[in-house]
Amino acid sequence: MSEDFKNFAIIDSAKNIVNTITDDNYEKTAVKKISILGSTGSIGTQALEICDDLNITPTVLTANTNIRTLEQQVRRYKPHIAAVYDNNAAAQLKIAIADTQTKVLCGKDGLLAAAEYDDTDMVLNSLVGMVGLEPTLKAANAKKNIALANKEALVAGGELVKEAIKANGVALLPVDSEHSAIFQCLQGANSKKEVKKLILTASGGPFLGKTTQQLKDVTPQQALKHPNWNMGAKITIDSATMMNKGLEIIEAYWLFGVKAEEIDVVVHPQSIIHSLVEYSDNAVIAQLGMPDMKIPIQYAITYPKRLPCSTPQLSLTDIGKLTFFEPDYETFLCMQACKQALVYGQAAQTAANGANEEANAAFRSGKISFLKIGELVYNAMQTQSNNNIASLQDVFECDEAARQYVKERL
Repeated sequence: MSEDFKNFAIIDSAKNIVNTITDDNYEKTAVKKISILGSTGSIGTQALEICDDLNITPTVLTANTNIRTLEQQVRRYKPHIAAVYDNNAAAQLKIAIADTQTKVLCGKDGLLAAAEYDDTDMVLNSLVGMVGLEPTLKAANAKKNIALANKEALVAGGELVKEAIKANGVALLPVDSEHSAIFQCLQGANSKKEVKKLILTASGGPFLGKTTQQLKDVTPQQALKHPNWNMGAKITIDSATMMNKGLEIIEAYWLFGVKAEEIDVVVHPQSIIHSLVEYSDNAVIAQLGMPDMKIPIQYAITYPKRLPCSTPQLSLTDIGKLTFFEPDYETFLCMQACKQALVYGQAAQTAANGANEEANAAFRSGKISFLKIGELVYNAMQTQSNNNIASLQDVFECDEAARQYVKERL
């Protein structure tokens, strides 16, 4: 890769790994020890399976409240640290694993300490929501390479993360399947000038093709039935509203340093093509695979190596047919709000994320209708669009203002 194509996801530390690959060491990953933030969630549990396959030691595990699963993980993997965000749950875990050598940390301070723990080669951030921003910054400032599955960190504080990554000379490697796909497709680029467009694919979620009239009375139970992916509740609702794709548009902007107009979305219900890159000569390179998160998780951990992975093998003849549609920005207002936020700037992006987290939770608890989520996100985003983001405190204030906007209209 030429110098002008180097962005903060592909930096010297990652390139140095490339230069040290030989046939003798190929089957070994450079990552020997890993911290997994959010180890009890979907990404975290799959990451632990990959650790089993690749003989990687988890030295840090964290959870929010799911101490039952975390206790099982502690007893199996014997991490140095287990951090629990919820103080009461942390107290319970401390009693439950008192017979082990694992140190229990609690609350926000515990999570941040876990993120910057020294005895690890990489931090996998699979936290959900805005809570993932500070740990990302802490890990970068502790000079740890980061595998990022927490898209909200870049949406809410992309400029801050970008600065921290560059200042500390660490690698930020994407875990989201779409951004991992783009990252993989970009390996063939000699220069940023060769890249014409990034094309994110979207499954369309459970309500593909539905009109606003048909979505008026959607229930949380209906919205939580994703046709392709098994994810947590918040992310599944984000997929139903297409907010997830909106967040990914912003994430791609920060990850790959392209202009807003150089990011497109195409709806692809089968979720076989994970994303594409269009080059200046109109050639399009795509990354394909079964809808399984193990490939992007493992690629972030083993980059630039590709090692055997326990994911199902793709058979195009079994799939038979791939289809594609234009996204419906008018019906799925969340996605439109995120595209507009890219035009407005960082404050609008922060506000869109904060408003969505609040509205998403309100819908799941039955306080608002499905369509109200998009309306609240769009309007909250606009109210914050003129604010300036220059510090972490600015991010917190903008986020809180957007959340308050939603709360006042529940």
